[in-house]
Amino acid sequence: MLRYLLDPANAITAFGVILSGVALSLAIDGRIELAVAVALWAMLADHLDGIVARRSRSRSETTGKMGKSLDGFSDLIYGAVFPSVVVLQLTGVSVLSAAVSTMLLLVGALRLSYFSIAGLSPDRCFTGVPLSYDVPLVALFVLVQPFVKQPAFSSLILSSFIALAGLHVSSIRVPAPTRPMYIAIFLFSVGASAGLSIRTMV
Repeated sequence: MLRYLLDPANAITAFGVILSGVALSLAIDGRIELAVAVALWAMLADHLDGIVARRSRSRSETTGKMGKSLDGFSDLIYGAVFPSVVVLQLTGVSVLSAAVSTMLLLVGALRLSYFSIAGLSPDRCFTGVPLSYDVPLVALFVLVQPFVKQPAFSSLILSSFIALAGLHVSSIRVPAPTRPMYIAIFLFSVGASAGLSIRTMV
């Protein structure tokens, strides 16, 4: 099994899983800003592995299937499990926050299961909002946290993720990222992760 990690795209996916594990450990430890900074790089790895896979001409069919399956697990960790943990950490454990976190896990699993069957539409659109939108939203909330008082901050997070969970499993069509979008995602992720990392040092 380990030989499949010699494939460049699969290696990038595996590195993203490692980053997600580090981010989860930091989040559980309460180091939310640094956790989100790392999770943003896990998200970038998820975008990069697809680009590399599409440009790999000599990939075997089995390697491609392995990569697709591995990518799905990676998406679930950084796109659903990590946001669920951060929501609990930022809002405190309550019946509502636990329900929202559990809902994020459920819709994440549903969305990825559907995508594994349906994939992109012929015009390269996703059905429902991809899970990759969750980490940037988490990053925005953590960036503005010092400027928003409780309980408004917690209410805003919970209501936003309830809405996002609904969008994940909706029939809305979302275009796959284009090159300008990839550049925007990269710049946002680098800037946000740098800002969050610097804040931890102040």
